[in-house]
Amino acid sequence: MFCNIYKNKRILVTGHTGFKGSWLSLWLDSLGAQVTGVGLAPKIAPSHWDLLSLKVKSLELDIRDAAGIKQTISNENPEIVFHLAAQPLVRRSYRDPLDTWSTNVMGTANILDACREHSSVRAIVVITTDKCYENVEWVWGYRETDRLGGHDPYSASKAGAELVVSSFRAAFFQRQTSTLIATARAGNVIGGGDFSEDRLIPDLVRAIQAAESVEIRSPNATRPWQHVLDCLSGYLVLGKKLLERDTTSASAWNFGPNERDNREVQEVLKKFQGKCPSLDWFTSQEDQLHEANLLHLDSSKARKGFSWHPVWSFEEAVNATAEWYKAWLNDGNVISSQQLNDYIEVAKEKKITWTDL
Repeated sequence: MFCNIYKNKRILVTGHTGFKGSWLSLWLDSLGAQVTGVGLAPKIAPSHWDLLSLKVKSLELDIRDAAGIKQTISNENPEIVFHLAAQPLVRRSYRDPLDTWSTNVMGTANILDACREHSSVRAIVVITTDKCYENVEWVWGYRETDRLGGHDPYSASKAGAELVVSSFRAAFFQRQTSTLIATARAGNVIGGGDFSEDRLIPDLVRAIQAAESVEIRSPNATRPWQHVLDCLSGYLVLGKKLLERDTTSASAWNFGPNERDNREVQEVLKKFQGKCPSLDWFTSQEDQLHEANLLHLDSSKARKGFSWHPVWSFEEAVNATAEWYKAWLNDGNVISSQQLNDYIEVAKEKKITWTDL
């Protein structure tokens, strides 16, 4: 897959202990890459990273430690960096805005500053979010050229990370041999192994475990739901293009679901309940912190430029997510590798281009 470009490559993944980072580490490991992970120890138990038990080099390091990051880049000599480490939660960003800003902005600056001093780094993919756009609640998808912004500290700090990348690219990475840097923006990602606080699917799973009814804040909010493997396939396609020295790829890219997969929260609840009938919920009556009500991405740039397309539909993504948690809850089985293989087989059947050898 991906023309075998990741086989034997030295790859640094920041945030490898997180939800998306652990799935990315699993996929890269299966592709034969030499993966080193940099991140904090999981703050919750269980964690997908611990459940996977990957034989991947794991370094416990805060990305705000500039000296530590520089030493790590020097020691590991990565050829490509996937930067996923972040404070990723909207509601936590209200509780601790300075932690959010320092991690998401200065942490990103530390990664880029360390990489610019080492010629081994040929490519950097910085992961931000669909929430980096200034959300004006319009009905069409946000494009990469639309204005950045953010109401809450999380969203605004991710817009700030985008500006950090743009600044470093313009100021320090303009030579013909310079490292190529791109940013990737995905939608509301779901999938097995997410145990984070204040996220819909983990909240549902905890309620099922406790045989309780779960409180839902905004059942009518619309989000661009997608399985974690769909956004990761976009990140890997983008990384491949950068490693191939495709300079036109060194920019911002949306990797969102098909427009028909922008659904209300209550649709996720009903689909999940179809797989887990014991699920019960109620709508919160309390005043809520501000969160966007309507949001989705226009990914036509990636479709045209990379021939990238999502593989799993909304229904398939929710079903795969529910099946992962059912296997774990009922038998303690971690079926991530199996689901990765299933996903790849569906991509082959649909003739998605990254499956070509």
